[in-house]
Amino acid sequence: MKKTFVAELQAGQLLEHEPFLLHDAITRKTKDGRDYMLGNLRDKTGLVGFVYWDVPEHIFRWARAGEIVLITGRANNYKDSVQITVTDVNECLNPDLAIFLPASPRPREAMLAELKDITGLLAEPWRTLVTHILLSNNTFLHQFSVAPAARKMHHAYLGGLLEHSLSMANLAHTLSDHYPHVNRDLLVAGALLHDMGKALEYDVTKGFAFSDDGRLVGHIVRAVVMIEQAASQLEDFPEADLRQLVHLVTSHHGTLEWGSPTTPKTLEAILLHQIDLLDSRVQGYFDHLNDDASQDNWTAKSSPMFGTELRYPDDYPRSSQPLANNAENE
Repeated sequence: MKKTFVAELQAGQLLEHEPFLLHDAITRKTKDGRDYMLGNLRDKTGLVGFVYWDVPEHIFRWARAGEIVLITGRANNYKDSVQITVTDVNECLNPDLAIFLPASPRPREAMLAELKDITGLLAEPWRTLVTHILLSNNTFLHQFSVAPAARKMHHAYLGGLLEHSLSMANLAHTLSDHYPHVNRDLLVAGALLHDMGKALEYDVTKGFAFSDDGRLVGHIVRAVVMIEQAASQLEDFPEADLRQLVHLVTSHHGTLEWGSPTTPKTLEAILLHQIDLLDSRVQGYFDHLNDDASQDNWTAKSSPMFGTELRYPDDYPRSSQPLANNAENE
């Protein structure tokens, strides 16, 4: 039974066999050659850093990202944040993952209804293709609706991928009205499908750890394979349209250095990349505020995404914890 959540941690607090999800961990050596572990623990209310000195050898054999672990130690202040100094780690049997994984503040059923509405507005052949990929297979639709959009930086919660895709599709409609010569249906279809490979890239049963498919294939290649397979199963899907959509997916990261096999070369690809940047950055801003405990006008911690402290909006609801109270969505 979990007694203490990340959002409640205070310096000086003692923890004994308290369950957390091991979000990530790296091994370092002290100056005298002893191994120690640094990383982050999480539950549905947020992340907290930890340090574990003098780690027993057997811990390294099983303690990996995605495992639920029982932590014994003490919470301390470190660089203006709470950090847990761990003294013991044990395995946790039969954990309830809903306690450890944050979820979108938006109800899943409402997002699924919006997905169906947005898909229904598409012209052909895009409506049939998107329906075939996202809505006709209940197993994949469930994976798509529960996956995070990322492990850390933005929409890093259950339902984050669906939330991010819907937000981008709505932005695609807005920009199609604003700029001339935009193929609205191509851009909206690209927004809905560009990241769908993440439904297979992350394993939500292991706390957003990378799956074998994510490590060996990656979400961009997986999405292209799924799109081309779906198009081949439909009667006479236009080859030129398929090529345009594949270009959107393969170029949406924007640069080769950011993982795109190619760079944007069409109006819709340029727009999709910028929409992806905009939505991920804005949500990354809000996610950082939600994880920060500062009562000042500025966050106590520097944002990994922006590399600086961030200022709260004047009307931001400081007492809310939007990711901590949504077990009904899980």
